[in-house]
Amino acid sequence: MISAQAVKELRDKTGAGMMDCKKALTQAEGDLEKAVDILREKGLASAAKKSGRVAAEGVIATYVSDDLKNASIIELNCETDFVSANEAFIALANDIAKAVAESNVDSLEAVKALPYGDATIQDAITALIAKLGENMNLRRYEKMEAPAGLVSSYIHMGGKIGVLVQVDAENASQEVASVAKDVAMHVAALNPQFLDNSSVDADTIEREREIYRVQALNEGKPEKIVDKMVDGRINKFFKEVCLVNQMFVKNPDLSIEAFVKEESKKLGNIKLVKFVRFEKGEGIEKEEVDFAAEVAAQMGQNK
Repeated sequence: MISAQAVKELRDKTGAGMMDCKKALTQAEGDLEKAVDILREKGLASAAKKSGRVAAEGVIATYVSDDLKNASIIELNCETDFVSANEAFIALANDIAKAVAESNVDSLEAVKALPYGDATIQDAITALIAKLGENMNLRRYEKMEAPAGLVSSYIHMGGKIGVLVQVDAENASQEVASVAKDVAMHVAALNPQFLDNSSVDADTIEREREIYRVQALNEGKPEKIVDKMVDGRINKFFKEVCLVNQMFVKNPDLSIEAFVKEESKKLGNIKLVKFVRFEKGEGIEKEEVDFAAEVAAQMGQNK
């Protein structure tokens, strides 16, 4: 039995029609990811989104050490945008990011146990929950170290999106840091999924190949040219999802790879090593509240 909620979730992810979603879920025996693939193969999915609906509130915070060698990014969630703009909430998020960058933590629980004043980070979160009256959660973090270069960060829209970019560089200068920050701004805007072609795992490539193959066959293309078509679509896929292949948002005439090469001619060799991008609330399903029904229910209780 396919639930209405499952159909709605698939429709939200793909933009396909209700009946098409239900048929795909039935064919996939309720497996959401398989249903997405089925819709894509039939050309019915407008997009296979790689993350869930962005609905949770909170803030993304980053910290980079003065020598640009150590950095971190964290996500601290709350219930409303009102609290996410609170000065105490933002200050705590920034303090947590700094504590993470300056520690050797290897788990979220270890982060929460880090000292904070006379207590711990988790104690500080609990205290702020009591003060502001909203539930809060330190959801995730990532550390980045650049012994052979530097790390640069970028925060977009007051903490909605945060990015760290690590580069190896002959000279760990502010000019190189500016190049890395430009790349970080690009990552915030275009949301690449991988660094380069070699970073794409075999399972992802095989899955895309199979989808493109079924699409081509469904379009009535001759079997003998299908493989060549699939190769072409895979190359297009790489250009869309790999950072180095994307066209630079500040100069669409250059790919990111070409942009970095141009800057390397002036500043010494620069090599992109790693990036991480957090978007507030990505993958978290937030409960939708029907305020009219809630008020009506409350009035009924008060009669």
